[in-house]
Amino acid sequence: MCLSMVGFVFNDAVIKYASTDIGIYQSIFVRGCFAVIIIGAACFYSGAFKSIPGKLDHKFIFWRTLAEIFATVSFLTALFYLPIANITAILQALPLTVTLAASWFLGEKIGWRRGIAILIGFFGVLLIIQPGTDEFNIYSILGVVCVVFVTLRDLVVRKFSTNISTLYVAFITAAAIALVGGFLTFVYEGWTPMKLNEIILLFIASSLIFVGYFFAISAMRTGQVSFVSPFRYTIMIWAIILGYFIWGDIPNNLTLIGISIVIGMGIFTFWREARIQKK
Repeated sequence: MCLSMVGFVFNDAVIKYASTDIGIYQSIFVRGCFAVIIIGAACFYSGAFKSIPGKLDHKFIFWRTLAEIFATVSFLTALFYLPIANITAILQALPLTVTLAASWFLGEKIGWRRGIAILIGFFGVLLIIQPGTDEFNIYSILGVVCVVFVTLRDLVVRKFSTNISTLYVAFITAAAIALVGGFLTFVYEGWTPMKLNEIILLFIASSLIFVGYFFAISAMRTGQVSFVSPFRYTIMIWAIILGYFIWGDIPNNLTLIGISIVIGMGIFTFWREARIQKK
């Protein structure tokens, strides 16, 4: 799981760095094209294309892909304008939002302890985005919008049948995101000629995100979920380090307090879920 987080955060750093000259939507498009090739090769090698999901699963794949598109565009747009540690920290509220949304929409029960933890966690998010201060802008809201769409995506995943291929879903998603990125590039930004180093960087980004998904899936399938999941928060260590050494960003005290609260409440939520499942 730690290696997975390294893959994800280094992907974010590379695409943020590469997008400076060519624009965020073109970066999404080019990275998406590379991702389609890499994931497509993995699907072909593993035989994922031989087992096509049924009509109902394709319906859920459609809604998951739609949520993933909005989440990706909102996240990468926010990433382009916000410090990498800040936008990464906002996304650490996901275990809390997924738990709350599962209670509302799927009827999963949450006790008063987890309910309080979720409320405290949301207070931590407010400390990170700091509404009403100079640190707050529209891109902070985009980070929260991304959390909403990723939450919806994860709720849809719970409806998948057990035999659906993760690689197949990833391939469909990558292809859809590449198409949307290409559309937004030519409609809003226009194509910018790319240098060789920019192409290489985006290829590295697509490889890193594949590494992130591969190790995350491996961790969740082979490790005890309640033990493995909290290690997702190691991503914050790398986000702060990369933000400082590449862009000179240092989170202020309120942001650091907010990050600590969100992580603490997330770990508590994982712990409570593990205890309930054990009972």
